[in-house]
Amino acid sequence: MPGQIDQRLEALGITLPSPTAPVANYVPYTIADRTVFVAGQIPMINGHVHGVGRLGADLSIEEGQELARVCAMNLLAQARAAAGGDLDQIARVLKLGGFVCCTPDFTDHSAVINGASDLMVEVFGDIGRHARFAVGAPSLPRGVAVEVEAIFLLR
Repeated sequence: MPGQIDQRLEALGITLPSPTAPVANYVPYTIADRTVFVAGQIPMINGHVHGVGRLGADLSIEEGQELARVCAMNLLAQARAAAGGDLDQIARVLKLGGFVCCTPDFTDHSAVINGASDLMVEVFGDIGRHARFAVGAPSLPRGVAVEVEAIFLLR
């Protein structure tokens, strides 16, 4: 029987991807006590990188928000793996960290990362509300425009 979070994902029409394997010398997540630290996720869809470019030059805020949402789906896939396959074991989304590849004059980092934040609240409700940072960067791995990391608390 699917858990509450799986039911909510289904109601939202969201199918989480399989967790992606790291492309360098790191692990996708670590667990300390009940805290899960998920490595930064980029907008990978079906094993392919999406969203190459910079906000303020190549991509709109709306496109950036959608990329952040994809990153958040990848975060949830990793969190599900860390929680033994059961997202109902997530007690709280503690923090998101968002990186936005952008031009020097771009200042809407927070609006872009809202794509990830909004998904966490859609999926988890009040326990999806979290602390956050959103910063600009001159470049990100594989040329992507957005990368998001997360910290979750397990039950």
